[in-house]
Amino acid sequence: MKPAVFEYVSPTSVDEAVTALSTTDDIGDVKVLAGGQSLVPLLSLRLAQPGRIVDINGIENLSEITEEAGVVTIGALVRQAVAGRSDVVRRSIPLMAAAIPLIGHGAIRNRGTVGGSIAHADPAAELPTVAACLDAELVAQGPGGERSIRAADFFTGFFTTALSEDEILTAVRIRAAGPGTGAAYEEVARRHGDFAMAGVAAQVRLDGDTVAEARIAISGVDLAPVRASKAEAALAGRTIDDAVLDEAADATVADLSPSSDLHGSAAYRKHIAGVLIRKAVRTAAARARETL
Repeated sequence: MKPAVFEYVSPTSVDEAVTALSTTDDIGDVKVLAGGQSLVPLLSLRLAQPGRIVDINGIENLSEITEEAGVVTIGALVRQAVAGRSDVVRRSIPLMAAAIPLIGHGAIRNRGTVGGSIAHADPAAELPTVAACLDAELVAQGPGGERSIRAADFFTGFFTTALSEDEILTAVRIRAAGPGTGAAYEEVARRHGDFAMAGVAAQVRLDGDTVAEARIAISGVDLAPVRASKAEAALAGRTIDDAVLDEAADATVADLSPSSDLHGSAAYRKHIAGVLIRKAVRTAAARARETL
């Protein structure tokens, strides 16, 4: 099947993109095209039939990675593969560096963008989960100017975000990890490259052998990424061992209510979420010790 007919707009600035999103008149639905790894299949299957496509790939200043005053800013058009190879990302956002190799296949990462994945808000995807775990700040621009949205407020439901129809995501800002910090991303999928049935992002900062801070988020178990606040609280100020990991995982899993589908039952998803919390936290803590 081929896409339905649509108007194609290729702006060269964010302001032009916002105008194209705002002046819809009788156009109907408008979609933003970044990497196209999610949108193009939907167009081809006619699951999405927008009247206008706004291709933002010609906006050059959305493809930069910078670090200033302890904050890393990733332009929305930065390709996932580029972010994965970035020395800045590997040094200052080790959780994102750990998650990117798990995204689809190499060809997908070469074209897919960091901002596009986050804006698409697939609850099983890795980068939205990383954003939720690290309290990312999502920068959006619309007719009223620029605004920042906390990750906790950004993901509002199934494939749904706080972005207005006339706003474009321009950047992702994440505070750089400090010394004594390690990260891991663990997931279970039926085949390599498939979306995970469940995944866990974990970042741990150690003070000696004690957990000074733990951040954990889970994918694939709800309509949006889930922040595991009970697990984080159970780990804080303690030394990681099997008993502490069991306590943290059990406290989180008890509150989960995933749905069942042909890929796995709700009970199975809850079980693997607990297993992955233990594994991801243990690995993150081991990596944190290497940086002390």
